[in-house]
Amino acid sequence: MHFASDNSGPVHPKVMEALARANQGHALPYGNDDLTQLAADRVRAVFEAPDAAVYFVATGTAANALALSCLAKPWDAVFCTPVAHVEEDECNAPEFYSGGAKLTLVGESDRMTPEALEATLARHATASVHNAQMGPVTLTQVTECGTLYSLETLAALCDVARRYGAPVHLDGARFANAVAALRCSAAEMSWKLGIDAVSFGGTKNGLMAVEAVVLFDPARAREFELRRKRGAHLFSKQRYLGAQIAAYLDGGLWLEMAETANRNGARLAEGLRASGLAIFRHEPQANMIFCTLPRALHRRLKAAGAQYYLDGALDGPDEELLSARLVCDWSLRPEQIDRFLGLLAG
Repeated sequence: MHFASDNSGPVHPKVMEALARANQGHALPYGNDDLTQLAADRVRAVFEAPDAAVYFVATGTAANALALSCLAKPWDAVFCTPVAHVEEDECNAPEFYSGGAKLTLVGESDRMTPEALEATLARHATASVHNAQMGPVTLTQVTECGTLYSLETLAALCDVARRYGAPVHLDGARFANAVAALRCSAAEMSWKLGIDAVSFGGTKNGLMAVEAVVLFDPARAREFELRRKRGAHLFSKQRYLGAQIAAYLDGGLWLEMAETANRNGARLAEGLRASGLAIFRHEPQANMIFCTLPRALHRRLKAAGAQYYLDGALDGPDEELLSARLVCDWSLRPEQIDRFLGLLAG
């Protein structure tokens, strides 16, 4: 009963097989190998963006920070929500890699609204030399609360940013889950709406350790290459990153895994709702659930071996509600979910 994170799940067997094949013989280093080129071409094909610049790094933090550093000058503001991953979970990496760009919060929830962005950008449009200047907007899809932006809202946010000359970055650590949930294409959720750069995640969706940075303006490619090298994220043996992405995109495996994770999330959410014991903090829309349950029930679940993040201590009044985060990945079996749900009934 592993619900702590989709990061904690196994690597898909097809990806492991691809890594084993990549491990045969020698290949040119630093991304000059055939596998890396194949993987980049497959990313371009998935995004319907033949001219996009595509690069691979090993972590989501590196993908976000390096992408934003190409969109923001050191004196710029980078606009995000209060619960964006770049704000809460990256130890100021975007500020570090950009040389000092300032994260600036928009709104009060996990999803930015066009109205809140308009108000914030309007204030920065007349910034003097004493203030942070207009920089990029970064959006998280799926959000850190397990919710989704609709395509219409994303388009509206991009329209606002475009009016103020602000580029838009999409933090897509769970990009595949969002595409699967919205039943759209990668292009329809990115450049066709006005997104300038995407962190295309793989580690949370069955890969070992690789994320793709997709820059739809190839003019930014040289700067990214220099920043990646300077930031110590240019792998010598890039073929092992390329092998993962090439397998990920072969035959739609990336969507297959995301759809399975989302179905697992829906099965878990349905059971929690049916129990009458869970209160959802956010309506589940992909593979991540935030809900409250009584402390006594958390004790029972934990004692049975359930793994998930709990906000609060197990010691205290039985009836007190404690918040939990439950995340489903592609490898969870239905019987594991059903066992967890069976514990709710005692």
